[in-house]
Amino acid sequence: MDEKKLEEKIGKVPVIFKDLKETDPDLYAKVMGLDQVIWDDGALSRQTKKVIAIAIAAALRDGHAVRAQMAGAANLGVSKEEIEEGLRVAFLLAGMPAYVHGKTALEEYFGKRAQR
Repeated sequence: MDEKKLEEKIGKVPVIFKDLKETDPDLYAKVMGLDQVIWDDGALSRQTKKVIAIAIAAALRDGHAVRAQMAGAANLGVSKEEIEEGLRVAFLLAGMPAYVHGKTALEEYFGKRAQR
């Protein structure tokens, strides 16, 4: 898979993947193959999988992953409201820090931070 298609799917290609393509093309191909299997539509749509990924990244408080997954979600037409709902699930299961982490990234990504 070329980087442009990967970027459309996940939002932002981490530098590690770019490096991996050069340093270990065989492993890169395997990772990209798994990526294809995971993100393809199945019982769950790609959009639903992105919301799940954002909620997991928020629960882990992984800022890079949250931003990358939000960019990918936006490319797939996932709405701010859908992401917000996913973050509420993260809140229920992982607590307020996960929600705040994800909500802050969501507001920054969509550029609609509340005026204080």
